[in-house]
Amino acid sequence: MKKVVMLLLLFLCFAFNTYAENFTLSSPDFQNGDYLPTWCATPVAGGKNVSPELKWQNPPAGTKSFALAVIDEHPVANRWVHWIIINIPKNVNHLSKGASRKNIPQGAKELFNSYGFLGYGGPQPPPGTGTHKYVFTLYALSVSQVSMPNKITAEEFEQKIAPYVLKKTTLIGLFER
Repeated sequence: MKKVVMLLLLFLCFAFNTYAENFTLSSPDFQNGDYLPTWCATPVAGGKNVSPELKWQNPPAGTKSFALAVIDEHPVANRWVHWIIINIPKNVNHLSKGASRKNIPQGAKELFNSYGFLGYGGPQPPPGTGTHKYVFTLYALSVSQVSMPNKITAEEFEQKIAPYVLKKTTLIGLFER
């Protein structure tokens, strides 16, 4: 009997972890590890500064909201914040193309990016610095609302939400000038 209970517990743990591990973030505008479309970049970098469409599925049980951060991880960029959104309602599973400052879900809040303005700021890596890696990270949170200042660094953002993160998923976009 003890073995049966242990096997059942192991199975349930595996089933739960498998489901939670399927928490994914994707975009119809680019594949994970591929280059972002030029229109995502700032006008200085030849683009239109339009945020890409993002979709997610299979959030972990207990998710009450989501937060999104887009950070340039290139050493030259020093973790440049391109976009942070907090308090995305739990029933939302996508952000439409060009959503920033126009079509953000009700209740969600965009913060200032490292350029100094509210919302999405596209890639604009310095010429000659090679390929930059833009990490889109979606966090499933255990609270429906988090409070934080409008201006925040990537590190401060991560520290503020850390106690509430149930699971996170990433999508990588590249860009070079």
